[in-house]
Amino acid sequence: MQVDIRHNPAFAVARCTLANGEHAKVESGAMAAMSDGVTLDAKMEGGFMKSLRRSALGGNSFFVTTYTSSVDGGWVDVAAVLPGDITVIQSTPERPLAVTRGSWLANEQSLAMDTQWGGRSNLFGGEGGFVSKFDGSGQVVVASYGALDQHALQEGQRMVVDSGHLVAYDAHIAMQARTTGGIMKSIKSGEGIVVEITGPGLVWTQSRNPNQLIGWLSSVLPSSD
Repeated sequence: MQVDIRHNPAFAVARCTLANGEHAKVESGAMAAMSDGVTLDAKMEGGFMKSLRRSALGGNSFFVTTYTSSVDGGWVDVAAVLPGDITVIQSTPERPLAVTRGSWLANEQSLAMDTQWGGRSNLFGGEGGFVSKFDGSGQVVVASYGALDQHALQEGQRMVVDSGHLVAYDAHIAMQARTTGGIMKSIKSGEGIVVEITGPGLVWTQSRNPNQLIGWLSSVLPSSD
C-alpha cells in the first residue's frame, strides 16, 4: 500500500493506493472518496468479542471496513473527523505500535489490530485506558487534532505529556501516570494527571486536546434541562 498525504497541515487527507487485489483496513466512516472498481466489506474483525472490545473499550467502530482493489488497482481517500495532520507510521514485529483512542484511520492488510489495556496513564487522562495495538509489519495511517509532533527519546530520557495530547507511541515504551506536583498544584494549574514517558522509543503528540474541545462546547451549548 502506498500512502500519499494531501492538504497538510490543517485539513489532511490520506490517499491509500492499492495494487491488484490488495486490501486496506479502514476505520468505519473515515472514507472520503474511492476510485471506481474498489469494493468494500464491513465486518466484525476478529469475531464478536474482539469487535466489542475494540468499539466499547478502544473507541473505534464495531465494524472494520476492508477496501479491496480491482485488477487494475485503485485508491481510497481517508480523513479524520477533527481538523489536523495525518502521518504514516511503520509498525514492525520488533517495534509494535500503540495508537490512542480516535487516532487510527487505516492500516495495511499485513497488520493485526487488537484493543489492549494501555495502563492507568490513559485511564486517568480521560482516554479510556485502552489503546489500539498493531502487530506485524506494515503501515498505520494516524490522524491528529491539530499539528503532529514526533519525539525520539533516548535511553533514560523522559518527557511529560497530558494524555489528551498523546496520539501514538512505541508499545514497549515505559509510561507512568502522576500529578504535576501535588493535587492542589494540579487543580490550580488545570493540568491534572499527566503521563511521564521514559525512553528509548518514539512518541507522537498532537497540539490540540479533543477533551478540551468537548469541555468548551459543553460550556457554551444550551442545556437540555
